[in-house]
Amino acid sequence: MLEAATVVAAALIAAPAPASLPAPSEAIPREPKRLAHTLLVTTQELHRAVDRWRDEGDPSIGGPPRDVELLALYHQRIYRLLRRDEELARATLRLLPSGLGREARAIIAAGKALAGITPALKARTIRTKRPKPVGVLLRYYREAQRRFGVPWQLLAAVNFSESAFGKIRTDSAAGAQGPMQFMPATWRAYGLGGNVHDDRDAIMGAANYLRASGAPGDLRRALFAYNRSTAYVDSILRYTERIRADARNLHVFYSWQLFVRTERGDMRLTGPGR
Repeated sequence: MLEAATVVAAALIAAPAPASLPAPSEAIPREPKRLAHTLLVTTQELHRAVDRWRDEGDPSIGGPPRDVELLALYHQRIYRLLRRDEELARATLRLLPSGLGREARAIIAAGKALAGITPALKARTIRTKRPKPVGVLLRYYREAQRRFGVPWQLLAAVNFSESAFGKIRTDSAAGAQGPMQFMPATWRAYGLGGNVHDDRDAIMGAANYLRASGAPGDLRRALFAYNRSTAYVDSILRYTERIRADARNLHVFYSWQLFVRTERGDMRLTGPGR
């Protein structure tokens, strides 16, 4: 006899896709079986939309198509809920197919680790900008990998975690700057004479610094030099592995919106409905 979780997972896989795109404030189910179904179907639809974007569009021009943008926002909001509600997360994750379950656990753990070390910002001081197209950023990551040997997926994970791929342009509370968040002294030493606010220069500088700190041979040591927090290191490596396991996840994470922790609580600063 099949175990209950296997039966549920099989039913979820057979579930039909939604007939319409989720609204920016679409309600998220709070019952584990319905939430597991919603996460599975949303992930499947998002992956199909990303495939269309990559195969039929041009990710080197502009931002995500409307279907990717709306599905990615709903996908992100589900994960933010699961990150906050551990009891709901436990009940939901055990109902997912094994592959999605592993991915979900990694994404939740990575997001929770970063949230735990990110200080609140003053809402009125936060500035945003439109990031470079993901296809352009991918060229920069791969160029940096060829030059310095640092995996492009790791550079993408750092760019995602530090500035949401450049969506936030406010300096950190400690004074770090640019899309890869360099402290001024570190940038002077490893920035190769470039502009810390330029995406290509910042990615090259990050690869240079990570290589000097132990990458690619010892990624943990290199990342700890970048940010002296084991939670940060664990988070970056989890996101790196998710992108390595499925390159569509670069486009998924890129299409997530900028949520920031402020003295007024969490705020979404970019995306539809803003």
